Amino acid sequence: MKGATIPALVAVAVLALLPGLRASAQEKKAAPEEKVDGYAEWHAGNCVVADGQKVCPAPQSRFKGGGQAKDIASVPLGYELKAKGRRLGDGSLLADEIEAKPNSGKALFEKEVRTATDEAETRAKTLGRFVQGEGAKEQTIGKLYESGPYVERVRGIVDSLLPPYLHPEDVRIYVIENKEWNAFAMGNYSIYVFTGLLDDMDDDEVAIVLGHELVHATHEHTRKEMKRQMWVQLLAAGLVGASETIEDKNKRAVAQLVTVLGATAYASGYSRDMEDQADRVGLRYAYEAGYDISKGPRLWNRFAKKYGEGSKVANFFFGDHSRSAARATKLEKEIAFNYPDGPKPGGPVRVAHRPAPAPRATASRTATVPQTAQALVSPAPGGAGKRQEIRPGMTPDEVRKVLGAPQKEVVFGEKTGWSYPNLTVVFQRGKVVDVKF
Repeated sequence: MKGATIPALVAVAVLALLPGLRASAQEKKAAPEEKVDGYAEWHAGNCVVADGQKVCPAPQSRFKGGGQAKDIASVPLGYELKAKGRRLGDGSLLADEIEAKPNSGKALFEKEVRTATDEAETRAKTLGRFVQGEGAKEQTIGKLYESGPYVERVRGIVDSLLPPYLHPEDVRIYVIENKEWNAFAMGNYSIYVFTGLLDDMDDDEVAIVLGHELVHATHEHTRKEMKRQMWVQLLAAGLVGASETIEDKNKRAVAQLVTVLGATAYASGYSRDMEDQADRVGLRYAYEAGYDISKGPRLWNRFAKKYGEGSKVANFFFGDHSRSAARATKLEKEIAFNYPDGPKPGGPVRVAHRPAPAPRATASRTATVPQTAQALVSPAPGGAGKRQEIRPGMTPDEVRKVLGAPQKEVVFGEKTGWSYPNLTVVFQRGKVVDVKF
């Protein structure tokens, strides 16, 4: 470089920097813009969790707020939230644009969905069974349970999954006697779970399934699917409408669609985007409650093994899901982005409605009673004085009547252990299978 002029040296320096500049551009290109479209469900410092993602404002982000939302930190939970940005290394979304507004509760079809699903719920309760179809096409899916051990288990899990802006009394729980692996939620926050799913899955897996179903309700998928199908029908019929006022201009067409889709919208299948959102946000619900979300990908593989990879996985979720392998891959990516350290510390948060602890009973071992089969226990104070026993096959309610509420509950795989001062009762699929001293 001897004798080189200053301009020449500058040119050489610029050329030397070009690879780095190109690399920066390539890195930026490698992180494509992503969008979030959901509801604000948790606050995390100056960030908010929406659509299952942690959304944080970029230094110069543009914020558009309605109602009480003045900036991202002040967005009330339950508000609609949209954002655009790029994924950071820690999995959060650095948003350049954020929009938040109240959920008015007056969107197109919202009233119709509530009315239709209320009617479907009332019908099932009146019949004491869940049915599909009417008249000659009516088909019984299974007996309906409104109480009992199955319902108690689901109640506890669902309560722990609810985002903070919802309350347990907003949700009704039903269990359907049917051996298939299935669950669904209606637009009025009534949730239905099949006994087959509860019998064959542990609490972590059930939480992932119910988290998915809960999202269909919290994110108004029934209403949005009805709106989407309405536009398809109206376009096919050559009807013209404008934005949300279409209900007034085409009342007859809307009424017909409500009749067709109404109470059975949950069974008509949601779009793939909605199903993927339910997987994604449902995983967040399960994570925030402390369940083991790492079981998500394996769970879909279990469904594929049971029902076949190419099908809609029987009636599971009543939806047009992606193939199980694709769903597992998406959840693996979601876990890598947002939950690299696995389950949230502390284990499942259980807020099930349990009765007040009864006076503790004392336990005794006898040579005539196998240790792992049953335990003779003394009656609680004030009882009739008759000694009772914990036998295989007893339900949680029956055990509570004898021993009272457990000091501690531990879930391990498909089994649940209830700890008392001198023994532990082990349940599997809602029945006693072992007693350990």
